[in-house]
Amino acid sequence: MEKYSKYLIFALAIGFFLIGFNVYQEAKPTPKAPIYKEIKKYSPYYLEKRFGGLEILSKNDSNFKEKPSNMELFHRMEALEKDWGKKHLKIEKDILIISDNNKTTLTKIPIKNQMDKDFIHKFYGI
Repeated sequence: MEKYSKYLIFALAIGFFLIGFNVYQEAKPTPKAPIYKEIKKYSPYYLEKRFGGLEILSKNDSNFKEKPSNMELFHRMEALEKDWGKKHLKIEKDILIISDNNKTTLTKIPIKNQMDKDFIHKFYGI
C-alpha cells in the first residue's frame, strides 16, 4: 500500500486536470465561420451587460428577456439563433436569403466558400 501512496497525489492531479479540461471543452461555444458575422446583423437576439451579469434580449420583442447562468449563456444564445435561423434563412444555389417574420426578403448574402456552406448546414440545420 505504501508504494502506491506516493503515486496517489499525481493520479488525483491528473484526474482533476482531465475533468477540468472536459468541462472547459463543453462550455466553449461552437466555432463560427466568417459568414456568421453577416448573418448576426439580422438576428434579433443580442447580449446586454447588466449589473447582475449578461442577459439575452430581442430587437423584435421588448418583453423578451432571459438571464441564463454564465455556464448556459452561450449555449442558450446559440439555441435561440438556431431556432431563428431555421425559420428565417434559406439557401438557393449559392445565395443565403434572410427574411423577416412576414417572409419578406431582407437581404441576400452570397456564399463564397464551402466552409461557409458547411457551417450554415451544421449550425442552422438548413
